Amino acid sequence: MILQKEVHGFFATNSYFYIDDETRCGFLIDPGAQADELLKIIDRENFTIEKILLTHGHFDHIGAVPELQARLNVEVCMQRNGRAYAENPAWNLSAYFGADMTLDGVTYLDDFSEIILGANKNFGVKLIPLAGHTTDGAIFYSAKDSVAFVGDSIFLNSYGRTDLPGGDELTLYKNLKEKIFTLPEETILLSGHSEPTTVADEKNRPWFID
Repeated sequence: MILQKEVHGFFATNSYFYIDDETRCGFLIDPGAQADELLKIIDRENFTIEKILLTHGHFDHIGAVPELQARLNVEVCMQRNGRAYAENPAWNLSAYFGADMTLDGVTYLDDFSEIILGANKNFGVKLIPLAGHTTDGAIFYSAKDSVAFVGDSIFLNSYGRTDLPGGDELTLYKNLKEKIFTLPEETILLSGHSEPTTVADEKNRPWFID
């Protein structure tokens, strides 16, 4: 089960529940704001969240993490370069909005780590590093369900900006071609700020064609 919730802080951001139907356990991806609203969904749906997964460390994707950590007592995971964003309000951009925030108690994962659900060893995602929008960019990919949670690396008919700390346009472009467009074409791409799209649709956009 995938449940999308648009949360509203300084920006609107898509947060996702990726839940095993059998056990109703799973992952919460990019809880950017409105912890209370996310907790209401967890209670209403009887979800058990085993881990919070972060596609990157910008504050509009991590804003609800401290409260959710305290309320749910769950592990928070991000790509190993995420420390620069988790510990620095200038890099995670919260400083520019007068709302300095940092994260504590984060687990920094190696590239291509398999994140497996404790309640069901057949349910999980792979962390695929995808720098360019940020240095810590990652996607969480499930081959079983043909879905990738892509953060701000790529959107419906667009791709992530690269003019923020750690961004690099050539790196992003290269990684999109090598790490997203090589996924099966039917893979659904779920982003932080757009409607869903697919690998097949995005790889044929004019700006990506050689």
